[in-house]
Amino acid sequence: MHSLLRPGDWLILFLGCAAVASLATTFWNSTAGDTLIIRARGKIHDQASLRRAQIISIQGPLGATLIEIQPGRARIARDPSPRQLCVKQGWLSHAGEAALCLPNQVSVEIQGATRAHDSVAY
Repeated sequence: MHSLLRPGDWLILFLGCAAVASLATTFWNSTAGDTLIIRARGKIHDQASLRRAQIISIQGPLGATLIEIQPGRARIARDPSPRQLCVKQGWLSHAGEAALCLPNQVSVEIQGATRAHDSVAY
């Protein structure tokens, strides 16, 4: 394999890897969030700071969704939805991250100083 690559090929390979690493650190580095936006039935229900620990219960069509906030992060701790996808999402801490409990119509989203793009924006 090494005999097939010439010095120019190694240079192109090295420059390509350096470009990928540079782009990854530039565009995949998101800022930490400071506010949690809680939506219920499509409307903003509450905004909570990520600076202090608290537990918030939001009522949805299927029952109560329990949201746990710790300094710098938040998660959906319990939800009555059958597949528990929003609970499995785990801790959210960066701006733009979200967890959606679609059957119960409850969602949480982290917002920070700068607005980050989510997968829907692309």
